Amino acid sequence: MERLHYLFNTERIRSEKIESGGIVLEKTQKKVNIIPLGGLGEIGKNMTVFRYGNDMILLDAGLMFPEDDMLGIDLVIPDITYLIENQDKLRGIFLTHGHEDHIGALPYIMKQLDVPVYGTALTLGILEGRLEEAGVSTANLNTIKSGDRIRAGAFKLEFIRVNHSIPDAISVAIHTPIGLIIHTGDFKIDQTPVDGQVMELNRFAEYGDRGVLLLMADSTNAERPGYTPSEKKVGETFDNEFRHAENRIIIATFSSNVHRIQQICDTAVRYRRKVAVIGRSMQNVVRISLELGYLSVPEGTIIDIDETRNYTNDKVVIICTGSQGEPMSALTRMSVGENRKVSIVPGDTVIISASPIPGNEKMVSNTINHLYMLGADVVYEKANGVHVSGHASQEELKIMQNLVRPKFFMPVHGEYRHLIKHAGLAIARGMDKKNIVIAENGSIVELTRNRIGINGKVPSGKVLIDGLGVGDVGNIVLRDRRQLSQDGIMIVVVGIDKATNRVMSGPDIVSRGFVYVREAEDLMDQAKAKVQNALNKCEDNNVTEWSAIKGAIRDSLGRFLFDKTRRRPMILPIIMEV
Repeated sequence: MERLHYLFNTERIRSEKIESGGIVLEKTQKKVNIIPLGGLGEIGKNMTVFRYGNDMILLDAGLMFPEDDMLGIDLVIPDITYLIENQDKLRGIFLTHGHEDHIGALPYIMKQLDVPVYGTALTLGILEGRLEEAGVSTANLNTIKSGDRIRAGAFKLEFIRVNHSIPDAISVAIHTPIGLIIHTGDFKIDQTPVDGQVMELNRFAEYGDRGVLLLMADSTNAERPGYTPSEKKVGETFDNEFRHAENRIIIATFSSNVHRIQQICDTAVRYRRKVAVIGRSMQNVVRISLELGYLSVPEGTIIDIDETRNYTNDKVVIICTGSQGEPMSALTRMSVGENRKVSIVPGDTVIISASPIPGNEKMVSNTINHLYMLGADVVYEKANGVHVSGHASQEELKIMQNLVRPKFFMPVHGEYRHLIKHAGLAIARGMDKKNIVIAENGSIVELTRNRIGINGKVPSGKVLIDGLGVGDVGNIVLRDRRQLSQDGIMIVVVGIDKATNRVMSGPDIVSRGFVYVREAEDLMDQAKAKVQNALNKCEDNNVTEWSAIKGAIRDSLGRFLFDKTRRRPMILPIIMEV
């Protein structure tokens, strides 16, 4: 397996050559181009283009959260340059479910693309709230359900109900002129789903009997052996915790996990507790789910957070955001005593019903520590049964492949190692490695009736969102931020006579994040002397260009500070005319 990734098909698809009267003619094969713009080699910002001739459709449009080195960045979305260049060919955007990594980019890209968007009721309900917050029109939203068929140019799409950690998740069967493509979306096989809506395995089997050209399947849990436990396992854990809790119960989970919220409410009703919801995203999803009928709760069970003071602690459950330790989330603010509505008190039971997303482990750990310090009893870790994944493990992935029996296979939705592992499962099932393609974001995957391979690339990458700015922060700005965070900044202020170009005041040096000036007076005096020497040399050599003077200051001071401290602060010379 360690060299498996060298073996997959990356051949270019060539046109067939035929001879006629001694002349070689080229017969171009009919082909579908599959172009992932996000979601491969990463977890998040899922977005895939399907193209046949002059018709294109887009599957999902998600975001991802910033990596540790993306200082100050709020969100990351895919680069949609290719979509903008070909927007006249785009016939529709189709959404598999309502998670942020599948719909989160739409408030940004729908400002640039006027195209119909299709999704299930809950998916669009969540999306509508996001669009309204961003000031984007919701006129292009179209509701679909499992079993529906939609024509979009050369494509005909059918939707298949699957189980996931959010209701109303679907897979998509894409009928093309050259054959059938199935994209699973995010899925798991849950035999006892909370809402009773079992995954439509029979439809995958029917497609398999008809013949499937290409399967594109979720790879998130391709490294995990066995089966993913049912969501109802979490409900059993909740029942046990409620039975033993003597005081208030606070549960943090993903706001989108409506099934888990349902189980919390069901358990609260059994133990005669009232439920309060805190955290904006959690309140929005609960409201939408109640309106659309995805949450079924007896009247009077859910109360306002302010009403909890009318009940004893043993009669209250609070559902909140913050399962990932997000700095501004409800649970994190409770843990540091900054939440205005809820204060943690000794005897509270806090259940963190989620696994840390890679990169969030430290934040979650800090939150747990703070909760313990306040006297709470904290229940966390999957081992305690408070969380199950929404993604298929290895045995479920094998079931999907055996049901569909595709001619070609393309693992999607996962880091590179997940794609490799998933490909290995297909090979173990007997698929020829030549029929498997592992792509990267931006790869043009060409699919014909007889062949699959990679032929070129399109622009792809990460667009960084910082506040209201979309794409205005790039690698150079991030590099500066990293330098500032590591070594600080030195600001050098010099006053120069406009008429004579002679130094009239300064140099004055301000340090931020480099050294504490009062404790490094000798160093600062030497630094001033170095700058003065650089200015004198410029004057002696009749250097009057400000850019050249600034460069001389940077070079001289930078060398000196590195020699003395082995640090490289950002040096910002400022010249003022006096």
